[in-house]
Amino acid sequence: MSAYDNVSKGSLKFKGGDSSIKKKKKKKSKSEKEKLERALWEDKVGGGSDGKHQRFTAFEKTEAEKKFEETQRKRQMDRVSKAAAKSHKEKVSEFNNKLEQLSEHYDIPKVGPG
Repeated sequence: MSAYDNVSKGSLKFKGGDSSIKKKKKKKSKSEKEKLERALWEDKVGGGSDGKHQRFTAFEKTEAEKKFEETQRKRQMDRVSKAAAKSHKEKVSEFNNKLEQLSEHYDIPKVGPG
């Protein structure tokens, strides 16, 4: 028995198997897609085809959730009212005034002869 009896013969292989063989994905037929969409739609609406297997998906919100959503709405309305208060011309003039207040350090340096 030689020391080389257990050596594998042939070309070297990459880890994970042969890279030339690729698995093909199974394509779902349109009828399966339609069945899934219909089932999802019925779950959202809450009614099944026979009406016996209805799911209760909407739940009653807690007081904290209601209060949180109300504060979110108020903050959103404040943001919208602030944005609508000034016209574009006013915003541009304020921005230009702000740029004029900055020191010359931020100005574009003049490079060239003269």
